[in-house]
Amino acid sequence: MLRVRWTSLWQRLGAKPVPDIEPLLSRLSEPHRHYHNLTHVRHCLSFYDRGPRRDDVVELALWLHDAIYDPQAHDNEERSAAWCVELGHRAHLPPDVITRAERCILATRHRYPPIADDERLTVAIDLAILGETRERFRAYDRQIRQEYAWVPLATYRLERVRVLRGFLDRPVIYPHPWFAQRLEQPARFNLRATLARTR
Repeated sequence: MLRVRWTSLWQRLGAKPVPDIEPLLSRLSEPHRHYHNLTHVRHCLSFYDRGPRRDDVVELALWLHDAIYDPQAHDNEERSAAWCVELGHRAHLPPDVITRAERCILATRHRYPPIADDERLTVAIDLAILGETRERFRAYDRQIRQEYAWVPLATYRLERVRVLRGFLDRPVIYPHPWFAQRLEQPARFNLRATLARTR
């Protein structure tokens, strides 16, 4: 079904030819990925399907936003966006489609509040895990630690507190109202509980 969905998406975007999905699936199956893997992409797509609207460019960004993932690197989103641009050019997508997809992927760096609606939707979906059930959130938290197993525990805790506190200190975690209505309060509960355990 994933392969069918991938092909259908690219066809709707006007791709000629449709890029092969196998390199992406191979990357998403890399052994160092405990959270940023195919399960995360499936999770994002499930929230996209339940969400307020359809936007093929946002769906493309969700497929590719973690295409490149190295927990010891600091440019994963940039490299993932560059790969998306490369695929878009090979598939002869319209320039505005390529530019929008690139913007949406770069927005998942979570360095600034997204402004454009497509970016806000992409970012909200990427952060949906924060508002999941307590059990699912704890599993996510353990998976992130596995990805950073090479970092000493004391250092990891300090950095993890900084990251989670950064989300909690925002006026709103979810920049899209549909997601904020459903996930904002559960996310804040999960973040506070994790910070209390991490101290």
